[in-house]
Amino acid sequence: MEVTARAPGKIILAGEHAVVHGYTAVASSIDLYTVFSIRLRSDDDTVKLKLNDIGLDFSWSVRRIKEVLSHLGSPFSSTPTSCSLETIKSLATLVDEQSFPETKIGLASGVYAFLWLYTSILGFKPATVTVSSELPVGAGLGSSAAYCVSLSAALLALSDSVKLDVSQKGWSTFNESEAELVNKWAFEGEKIIHGKPSGVDNSVSTFGNVIKFKSGVMTRVNSNMPLRMLITNTKVGRDTKALVANVSARKSRHPDAMCSVLNAIEAISDEWSTIIQSHAVDDLYLSANEEKLGELMEMNQGLLLSIGVSHASIENVLQTSMKYKLASKLTGAGGGGCVLTLLPTYISGEVIDKLVEELGSFGFQSFTAGIGGKGVQISFDHSS
Repeated sequence: MEVTARAPGKIILAGEHAVVHGYTAVASSIDLYTVFSIRLRSDDDTVKLKLNDIGLDFSWSVRRIKEVLSHLGSPFSSTPTSCSLETIKSLATLVDEQSFPETKIGLASGVYAFLWLYTSILGFKPATVTVSSELPVGAGLGSSAAYCVSLSAALLALSDSVKLDVSQKGWSTFNESEAELVNKWAFEGEKIIHGKPSGVDNSVSTFGNVIKFKSGVMTRVNSNMPLRMLITNTKVGRDTKALVANVSARKSRHPDAMCSVLNAIEAISDEWSTIIQSHAVDDLYLSANEEKLGELMEMNQGLLLSIGVSHASIENVLQTSMKYKLASKLTGAGGGGCVLTLLPTYISGEVIDKLVEELGSFGFQSFTAGIGGKGVQISFDHSS
């Protein structure tokens, strides 16, 4: 039997940077996915990992994994546990033996997370594992969280810790307690990759829809608006830590002004949350709400510009989308990365195509995505 899990990426709709200082942010799932498939094997004694999108394959003998990680003992799938520094060193040994390409070394932590989650949840069972993703890496769309969530979900589906109907066809979901277990394990994987993640990305990827986040407290929001975004990847790398530090420094230099800016950003986040929860009684009402969200995006972007996190590439997207009377804002850390453009229901496919083509002339990559959809899902294939 092969188990396949898919988990969505995420975008920050409002509140980036303000959230670091204790203000509200609103994040949403997008219908772009990372997919893990696992097939346990009885005809082999290796664990194979195939990263399809980057063309890397890894293979470890079960004997070698046991030898290096003998201190782990039996799997503990029902008890999400942090990876110790000692174990990280052991995982690095296993990865180093694979002659990891120097140009891809930044992805090594993802392989560490794979080995930790695999052995912790399933133990030392031979299997072939494949992963593919629609999410660009390092663009602020939650690719690592979707990786950890889909992996954790597929592993737990093969464990004794969740009870799923394996005869069901198509995609199915976890119940609330099972999803929470997936989320906790995914967070442990995120910690291996990022050190001190907030937990927002993996929570959005696990539960889907929309989440409000403030001072470490997450509140799930049920969106009732069928929104679509054009997501433009500027392909400009950014240093998130440096951007966050620069905002903090500006706040120290101008505490009163920055307090006003951050309060305004929080008001935008709160209004976003209120609008998307409202039920559209007719097309006119929906159109009016879309217009309000567009205005909020423009105001949010102006405030983000004022705190120093925009970039020339982002401004190119804003100016281009403005020609089509469409509202845009950066999402995530800024300084490059991705930009959101709200696509109202009235917009035609022809207009979108023209916009995508014009953005492409800058070397940007653009794609449409629905927001606020389902979280992690699972499916089973009994064919040989």
